[in-house]
Amino acid sequence: MSDVYRMPSLGSDMEAGTLIEWARQPGEKLAKGDTIAVVETQKGAIEVEVFQDAVMGKPLINIGDKVPVGTPMAELEPIGAAETKAPRRSGREAGTEIEDDERAAGSPAPPAPDQPQPARAAPEPTPTRQRASPAARRLAEAEGIDLARLTGTGPDGAIVLADVQAAAPRHAEQPPSAPERPPPRAGLDLAAMRQAIAAAMTRSKREIPHYYLAEDIDLTTATDWLARRNADLPPDRRLLMGALFIKAVALTLRRFPELNGFDRDGRFEPSAAIHVGAATAIRGGGLVAPAIHDADRLDLDALMAHLRDLVGRVRGGGLRASELADPTITVSSLGERGVDRLYAIIYPPQVAIVGFGTPRARPWIIDDAVVVRTVVSATLAADHRHSDGHRGALFLARLAQRLQDPDTL
Repeated sequence: MSDVYRMPSLGSDMEAGTLIEWARQPGEKLAKGDTIAVVETQKGAIEVEVFQDAVMGKPLINIGDKVPVGTPMAELEPIGAAETKAPRRSGREAGTEIEDDERAAGSPAPPAPDQPQPARAAPEPTPTRQRASPAARRLAEAEGIDLARLTGTGPDGAIVLADVQAAAPRHAEQPPSAPERPPPRAGLDLAAMRQAIAAAMTRSKREIPHYYLAEDIDLTTATDWLARRNADLPPDRRLLMGALFIKAVALTLRRFPELNGFDRDGRFEPSAAIHVGAATAIRGGGLVAPAIHDADRLDLDALMAHLRDLVGRVRGGGLRASELADPTITVSSLGERGVDRLYAIIYPPQVAIVGFGTPRARPWIIDDAVVVRTVVSATLAADHRHSDGHRGALFLARLAQRLQDPDTL
């Protein structure tokens, strides 16, 4: 029996999506997690994935169609369904029919048994589709670059925009410190995005009983550790403080599972995995928070690579649906904007969000002496239906301990 693939929900602020590309054609096999299509939303071009092994069936909507969340987009056939639809014939029957057809068409008779059989050429391998973001594909097509010749630096070896830019002559001539910044994808309505975000945040503030806590954290040890670690590394391999923030939050959540999960109709649904949504600004306006999956299990170098890839794809196009639907908590930082404290609003159905301000030199008391230390203000906004201020305070205290001992990250 055929199943259908439906327009997925990519967040509480999404009501509809526009199909802009089919990534698979009818008859192609799909493995769980494969991209089936690219959908335009108020957050840009999103690669949407299948959640089961299947065979691509008949498309039910056309490219350019805008349909509500939940609308059937394509039929999905079970693996092996095509083989079971027609009765299988024995090898003898099939071979006889082929032989008869060949002779009817004037093909030469097969050689006698005592004659040597001619060597048969090995069948050519079936080409596979190179995994790449839509932005990378568009630039590669414009520059005449063969994606099969590139090595991807994105997750699972996917080719991202930066990989194509590095291979494009007009981009390679530019210094690494000043890469070309592509404009927002055509069709991205930033005003509509802001309206959708505002509607989701209004609903969040109206329906979720927020409580807010703040903690000032001494980052001096972490900043010194980071400076030593980055001293001899090229820019593309250096860690940013944001990676430490995300990793510290992810590790701390292991002790506070009530902050990591979802509210489902007033009931808390904890998440066994920790997928941290990294709030990222879109050039020209707007905000998305795609997930860094299993952030607590990634080492800092891998986490930084994922963060760079996400930022590049947010600004160049090509986010995946799971990255927008999977975050179990969000981390937001406006440190580069000079903000001391960030009091964020929970993004439903999540139940908590952590904010970081700008690390600053501040007077700090150590052993009854006033010294200058690098300090950051961390904030927690959480859903009072599923946690309380006592647990929230313990979470921030443990987070501070993590950041003050960066070797544990």
